[in-house]
Amino acid sequence: MNSYLRYAAACTAGAISAFAQPVPGASPVDHLPAHIRQLTAFGERADWSHDGKKILFLTKTFGDAMELDLATGSIRNLTAHYPHYGYTRALYLANDDILLSGPEVFDPKHVGRARNECYLFVLDHAGTKPPIALEARCNEGPAVSRHRMHFAWAEWTDPRPGKGNLAASKLFEADIVYTDGRPALSERRLILDATELPFHCTVEPQNFRPPQEKELTFSAYTSGGGKCDVCLLDLATKKVTNLTHSTDTYDEPEGIFPDGQATLVECDAQNHLGSGHVDLWKLALDGSGHYIQLTHFSDYPDYKASNPVVSDDGRFIAFQMARSGEAAGVGHGLFLYDLTKDR
Repeated sequence: MNSYLRYAAACTAGAISAFAQPVPGASPVDHLPAHIRQLTAFGERADWSHDGKKILFLTKTFGDAMELDLATGSIRNLTAHYPHYGYTRALYLANDDILLSGPEVFDPKHVGRARNECYLFVLDHAGTKPPIALEARCNEGPAVSRHRMHFAWAEWTDPRPGKGNLAASKLFEADIVYTDGRPALSERRLILDATELPFHCTVEPQNFRPPQEKELTFSAYTSGGGKCDVCLLDLATKKVTNLTHSTDTYDEPEGIFPDGQATLVECDAQNHLGSGHVDLWKLALDGSGHYIQLTHFSDYPDYKASNPVVSDDGRFIAFQMARSGEAAGVGHGLFLYDLTKDR
């Protein structure tokens, strides 16, 4: 189903409610619905603790990793006790240690290079010592299992001849094992080489599909990142299913629901203005193409909603407000979407 038909079907089903025309100069913060509230006025790339009581996030791209206690509102800096060049990702592992991704060197004149030359580290959640390197390079974000010490990540190389500026990319997965308290990679294996796909793209892992985690959602970026599809990889058979396959819509998967029936998607079906103007949609993973729009931040000029994650009990979504003209992932505050109140 193409993006227009998905959007029209959602409207017909009543999934997209009528919103008043935004006042010029206003932001989404000025008119939040009852089921969405602002948590912080800064920060980006949220991740839920397993008990749903805390949210891990970054202060900024190449910033510190912070932990927000939802009950008290207190924020703890987890990476202030040692020198570093800042991080681009921070994610809870199954044992509550933290998987960090960040550069080992940083030149402010070449920020793009630093984003593409990040490495993975494990930080002890006790916060008493520096993180330990896993000796693995990671492009964009890794996908971390919620139930086992396991994750997937992408490694990109230089753009391929004749493919525009698309990077050649591969997906890997591995376990994390501890020896005398020191983490290291184990059972590393290649799970997807994008050059073997029937369509040209650069790939990024997003989420293991719960509850069995036998499949992995991933982003398939085409046209140099100007277009994206939601894909599903069967980890046993290596079969890839393109769930959106639209020619005119940006669809990037992010957080996944704990029952494994749907994923959240950064999507521009409501305006067709590209990745800088996305909102959050819910996409069924059954291949039906059924979409429901959840947020309307892009109704306000120059704003978007992005980087959503779902709590393990399926009750809440944490996401960020972002600006259209800024780099992907840059956020301006975290928000909480209460799915129990959105009826």
